[in-house]
Amino acid sequence: MRVLVAPDTFKGTLTAAQAGEAIAAGWRRVRPGDDVSVLPLADGGDGTLDALVPREGGPGAARIRRRVTGPLGDPVDAELGIRDGAGVVEMARASGLTLVAAERRDPRRATTRGTGELMRAALDAGARELLVCLGGSATNDGGVGMASALGVRFLDAAGRPLPDGGLALLDLASIDARGLDPRLASAPVLALTDVDAPLTGPRGASVVFGPQKGAAHDEVLVLDRALGHLAAVVYRDLGVDIASEAGAGAAGGLGFGLLAFCGARIRPGVEVVMAAVGFVPALEAADLVVTGEGTFDPTSTRGKVVGGVIEAAALAGVPVAVVCGRADAPAPTGAVLRTLVDRVGEEAALRDARRAVTLVAGDLAADVEAPVG
Repeated sequence: MRVLVAPDTFKGTLTAAQAGEAIAAGWRRVRPGDDVSVLPLADGGDGTLDALVPREGGPGAARIRRRVTGPLGDPVDAELGIRDGAGVVEMARASGLTLVAAERRDPRRATTRGTGELMRAALDAGARELLVCLGGSATNDGGVGMASALGVRFLDAAGRPLPDGGLALLDLASIDARGLDPRLASAPVLALTDVDAPLTGPRGASVVFGPQKGAAHDEVLVLDRALGHLAAVVYRDLGVDIASEAGAGAAGGLGFGLLAFCGARIRPGVEVVMAAVGFVPALEAADLVVTGEGTFDPTSTRGKVVGGVIEAAALAGVPVAVVCGRADAPAPTGAVLRTLVDRVGEEAALRDARRAVTLVAGDLAADVEAPVG
């Protein structure tokens, strides 16, 4: 058999590449004669930089490390990638939730400034296009920090620059975009995301994602109002009305900021990654595709890697199996679903996810004579 292994990250335990190699190892132990290839994927969130610009590099690919402003103003060392002239910036590297200890998380103060600094560094390195990966953010500032790092000025009623963070947006009086980095005029920006949230409202950045970033109920309402005020000032001063655009609420409103200040386009990250790594040709040459992620839940089939693989596999007529840490939703139609928790228990799955993935993949290989689709 020709088996294509194409997982996402198992968040908190394995990168997509590590998960892929564990699946391949488990499969080969049981069926050593099969042709097993690994193609790690991502959907615009954590791990997208690794999928698009692997550490081992290659022709036209390189990693660059820069010290930038972290979510709460502390300096962090973050990597960006260059691939065939495109700069790849994963916002979680500079402005991500994992960079902030749980007790310090505060979306009222968190900033995307470091993401803008990485974008500027990519332009300095000669990038002719920017791919900005949205996901895993600690922020709720509408992309204002990012735009500030690229030369946009956000001023209060006295003409003073606003401090960083989403809460400060309530004092926004005017926007001066004349200092925006002129290189952006000839460097298209593509925002990659796995969510279609608008900027504000019950499905927006603050209400849906604010609590996981540390916002209390009353703070969520204030932050939502602050983003609404930002959108109103952007419309008045720049003539841009995009608050309701799908994806504007991604990464605490960074999607909105990229649209408003950088003229970005928003695309599903999994589609961009699949095209970049040649997923469809690899799939069409396979007899079976195995994908996976940490938790399979109702969102997994809506813009995430597992959903993208299942959809592409259905079009190609290739059976698909899903390996995940745990399942909070029934198996998707036409796919086999196996969990680490069912195989070894939750504690063991977390303690040694690589071993658990290997065991589950071996079980799949042993069952290959049974229908897998």
